[in-house]
Amino acid sequence: MTDTGAPAPLRCLCITGPTACGKTELALAVAREMPVEIVSMDSAMVYRGMDIGTAKPSPEIRRAVPHHLIDILEPTEAYSAGRFARDAAAAIAGVLERGRLPLVVGGTLLYLRALREGLAPLPRANRTVRAALDAEAREHGWPALHRRLAAVDPEAAARIAPTDPQRIQRALEVYELTGTPLTELQRQTSRRAAPVLVETVAVLPPDRAVLAERIERRFDAMLNEGLVREVERLRARGNLTPSMPSVRAVGYRQLWDYLGGVCTLPEARERAIAATRQLAKRQLTWLKSEPAAQVLQAFSLEAEQKLVRHAAARRRDWTGI
Repeated sequence: MTDTGAPAPLRCLCITGPTACGKTELALAVAREMPVEIVSMDSAMVYRGMDIGTAKPSPEIRRAVPHHLIDILEPTEAYSAGRFARDAAAAIAGVLERGRLPLVVGGTLLYLRALREGLAPLPRANRTVRAALDAEAREHGWPALHRRLAAVDPEAAARIAPTDPQRIQRALEVYELTGTPLTELQRQTSRRAAPVLVETVAVLPPDRAVLAERIERRFDAMLNEGLVREVERLRARGNLTPSMPSVRAVGYRQLWDYLGGVCTLPEARERAIAATRQLAKRQLTWLKSEPAAQVLQAFSLEAEQKLVRHAAARRRDWTGI
């Protein structure tokens, strides 16, 4: 074959699925069998000081298996899908150079899209438009703005919860600035060769009841491990507000409200569990349309064995080792 001089495309294996479906455990099972490095695809694990509520791998695990894109920001900062795509591509390139298998692991599916396809060119945030939307939300509530979004961009409204003001605001802002629905602009994303060729493994629960039970047990375990104290430390910083992406993370925003006297701890617990289940539902809906994903059943030894075999074959193909 003639050498065109073009660099070989970056490749990675992505383990994704709804929250609490055992993605990290499966990735570590692969790591026990072969040299891998894990690239976190989680929008909350990027923040330092947010460990328990994000189910962040322990320092011992991270010493044994190299991890990337964890603890790279202060909670005062914002992170974007575009920045993730750049950071992840750089990390993947380094992993391949070291002869190891890059495993991208997490459930932030917008990040997966950005890594694989790039993002549609969208207008920058506009203070005037946002101020007007905020004023409308104060008067009528975010569910009312969600209904307005459903009228102009029903696909975006189906993906975005009525209780997600950040995404509702952004989708309406894009429409008001461009006159084109956000969903349509995303379809216009350039289809040039992706900077990273991503092979996706979707880990799905046998049924939603099993996942719902695991979500509840996991959140209770987080409470027992000291999640309330973790959120207390974040509040004590004095430079965080409920509008920041870090504080809006599921589990954190409900306990933030509890510590602010908005609700009781049992109420915060119920709200956090409900919000996590809603997040899992949205992730499952997204994964139904995920192209060419290999599906594994969560919580099964067979899934672990299949994944290890698959990962070993991909490491041989991509690194020659």
